[in-house]
Amino acid sequence: MITIKSDREIKKMAESGAVLAGVHKGLRDIIKPGISTWEIERFANKYIAEHGATPSEKGFEGYKYATCVSVNDEVAHAIPRKELLLKEGDIVAVDMTVNLDGFESDSCWTYAVGKISDEAQHLMDVTKKALYLGIDQAVVGNRIGDIGHAIQAYTEGQEHMGDVRELIGHGIQPTMHEQPNVPNYGEAGRGLRLRAGMTITIEPMINLGTWEIISKEVPDKSWEYYATADGSLSAQYEHTLVITDDGPKILTSQDPDTDAKYLL
Repeated sequence: MITIKSDREIKKMAESGAVLAGVHKGLRDIIKPGISTWEIERFANKYIAEHGATPSEKGFEGYKYATCVSVNDEVAHAIPRKELLLKEGDIVAVDMTVNLDGFESDSCWTYAVGKISDEAQHLMDVTKKALYLGIDQAVVGNRIGDIGHAIQAYTEGQEHMGDVRELIGHGIQPTMHEQPNVPNYGEAGRGLRLRAGMTITIEPMINLGTWEIISKEVPDKSWEYYATADGSLSAQYEHTLVITDDGPKILTSQDPDTDAKYLL
């Protein structure tokens, strides 16, 4: 079932999204060479609790952490690890979902660790631009396929990178994962028609090489995550947004200046 959100529900989701955006902004000062990915988890838990919210991923289907922390060729669902130290040149994607007073928000951001290669920076820039190209298609009357087509045409057609197929965006609220599915690839003019009041996530995962991914297991943790099939770098950016008669509005914005036209 796809629910159309009221103005009150959208406002409350934006308040949840502000907490989540605050975590991401704080991580800019935390993520640096020499820290373990566990320190990302510690910071997120502390910040979320101090702002009266809870991390939705913790306890979901047996997951034990507030964050997913994916480094370099890790695409998604990697866990924070005390033994994994970040080093100069790494890139790290931090994905999390926050619940504030029963209202969900979901966002992922990719960070550079110290000075990174031009190739890694280009991947991050392309992935972030792809997110916003997808957001620009999230307008009343368009279809789900228009979002994925815009992302795929840019990342694969223009930049010749790999656009991950198996992992996709989704509806959100009242739970973390709702209908509709929002693929990061697709055909323009196909799929569900978008309506005002729908709340979704758009979350392209883009690889420098192939779009194909494989499952890997964290040693001694009995936990599987996804990595690129060819070992190439991967980046991800994600926002929660609401479709309105005045265009898409981002509920997890970190930058009111850059995102000015997307704010409620």
